[in-house]
Amino acid sequence: MASVPSLASTVNQRVADALVSALPEAGAADPLLRRSDRADFQANGILALAKKAKSNPRELATSVVEGIVTGDLIREIEVSGPGFLNITITDRAIIETLSARALDDRLGVPLAENPGTTVIDYAQPNVAKEMHVGHLRSAVIGAAMVEILEFTGEKVVRRHHIGDWGTQFGMLIQYLLEHPHELDHKSSQESVEASGEEAMSNLNRLYKASRALFDSDEEFKTRARARVVDLQAGDEQTLALWQRFVDESKIYFYSVFDKLDMDIQDPDIVGESGYNDMLVETCKLLEESGVAVRSNGALCVFFDEYKGPDGNPTPLIVQKSDGGFGYAATDLSAIRDRVGNLKATELIYVVDARQSLHFKMVFETARRAGWLNGGHKAVQLAFGTVLGKDGKPFKTREGETVRLVDLLDEAVERATAVVREKAEKVGLSEEEIVENGRYVGIGAVKYADLSTSASRDYKFDLDQMVSLNGDTSVYLQYAYARIKSILRRAGDRKPVAHPELELAPAERALGLHLDQFGELIAEAAADHAPHKVAAYLYQLSSLFTTFYDQCPVVKPEPELVVGENRLFLCDLTARTLTKGMSLLGIRTPERL
Repeated sequence: MASVPSLASTVNQRVADALVSALPEAGAADPLLRRSDRADFQANGILALAKKAKSNPRELATSVVEGIVTGDLIREIEVSGPGFLNITITDRAIIETLSARALDDRLGVPLAENPGTTVIDYAQPNVAKEMHVGHLRSAVIGAAMVEILEFTGEKVVRRHHIGDWGTQFGMLIQYLLEHPHELDHKSSQESVEASGEEAMSNLNRLYKASRALFDSDEEFKTRARARVVDLQAGDEQTLALWQRFVDESKIYFYSVFDKLDMDIQDPDIVGESGYNDMLVETCKLLEESGVAVRSNGALCVFFDEYKGPDGNPTPLIVQKSDGGFGYAATDLSAIRDRVGNLKATELIYVVDARQSLHFKMVFETARRAGWLNGGHKAVQLAFGTVLGKDGKPFKTREGETVRLVDLLDEAVERATAVVREKAEKVGLSEEEIVENGRYVGIGAVKYADLSTSASRDYKFDLDQMVSLNGDTSVYLQYAYARIKSILRRAGDRKPVAHPELELAPAERALGLHLDQFGELIAEAAADHAPHKVAAYLYQLSSLFTTFYDQCPVVKPEPELVVGENRLFLCDLTARTLTKGMSLLGIRTPERL
């Protein structure tokens, strides 16, 4: 089905046409329509146009009003103040537009006119290292952006740029070579979660043992450093042992991502090693083009605008003076691959804000080299820090970084307790309590992250996250479950749109907000802002609560057509909620 134009876009076009008629010399003009507390919409663009044309804004506004037909779409339009237009929509137009949306599986949300290919780099754990709270935001924000962009019609290529190359692997590989059974698993593995925990336990034990030996035994240290050279040279035995570390780590990664209810696929994991064969050529191209120059033996790119505390330019080091390659070489090679081979038109990196300078320099270097041009867009979707209740970086009482699995397990435990409190009233089985507890707990963690603008820090407060009150996913999930309960209790009565009815204020407010869903999704995709989806859904749930309090749906039973129309609003609200939540990676159980 074709997309459904929003009421706002239709009204905007009506006013724009009237503006052209009233002031032809202005050409195409934007009425600057927005929602208003004085009417359904307010158009503010006439003031600027009148000033440009040196005419009276109120007189121009009056001429525009005279050129607009009312009755079908616009019920009332009046001039306010120095030349604003206050516009009220007909009840019929609201319900007819929502009815058209309800007929479409996409709720009438349009696909992007010129979709491209976006490569999004997110969820970047390190091989042989435990995932901690710092890994949460990249995974959650990135996964939501994938869903939002794909829903708009964009072709999205996922990339998980894991840390799987470097000096520590010489130490680990040499130790494993000398202690070959350290990564052996127990014969029975009851679940992915259990095997993930075992994999991480093995890796932690191996890392600590190899580090202790590296620090205490000079001969082992020499062998370990030689092993790094073997790894970089592609020695077959060394690469095979390195692959064991990667495979073992993936077992662990997948167990954590499974807890997060995220789908991570093998083909999407392209670590630092994936670009190793490109590094020499990347450096050669940069040096031959003059983009990078040698400085004290290192290959560097300099920028006038980036200076250190001493006032000297801060360089991007692509290749170190000892011949080793820095992160920049890998990131620049990845850009070449993603633009050249994957045909990306947009690159999004969901990476900690503390790496902003690095990415600014990498992007600018790629532009100077011609690997990024006017047809490409490269963006760092920079995110802030997860803080504890005290407003400081989230740590354990011992001052250690919080393990991500511990945090997720506690969230699920807290949420399950909340679900269990209401389980008897709803009639949930123990299996449903456990399942819903997981959905609510993981949803709570994701929503707390996503409801905050990515660039901002936020406090991790589980008590607030699993609260039934306030801006939480639990509030949204219970709103959805309540609507599904209403629809079940309605019995034989079905949701039916009745455009002929006069709407109550709460019905109008809910309907107008439902109609904004498509524009909201387009805005969130363009701005890389999943928090805007979260804000929209919270307001939708709040408007539904007001609607339900003021407009009886089941009891006391309203007149048939009124009840059917209200059930229609309930049903469309539920569909919008569950679609919006799914774009954030959050499930909506039908009974809570």
